[in-house]
Amino acid sequence: MLKTGARLRSQVCTTEVIVVRADNPPAELTCGGHPMIEIGKPVADGLTIDTAFAGGSTLGKRYHDDGDTVEVLVTKPGTGSPALGDQLLELKTAKPLPSSD
Repeated sequence: MLKTGARLRSQVCTTEVIVVRADNPPAELTCGGHPMIEIGKPVADGLTIDTAFAGGSTLGKRYHDDGDTVEVLVTKPGTGSPALGDQLLELKTAKPLPSSD
């Protein structure tokens, strides 16, 4: 069960995240094509990064899914891309401010 505030890491690269929002996500949070694990837990042997999920993650950026059920903040970048199941998470952009005119 994914919880807000959880600190997770990739099993195939250096990516680490903090879960900012987790509203009953429909799938498991992954990075590089494999499930993310809690920081401090051992990594499974023999895993390699899936090329479909090798776009990388950016330090200090937030990523979210289409339904806004999950949002993560990258605390350590890596070569793997965060995803929810087989759907890549999108980089969250700032909302434009209204015109002051």
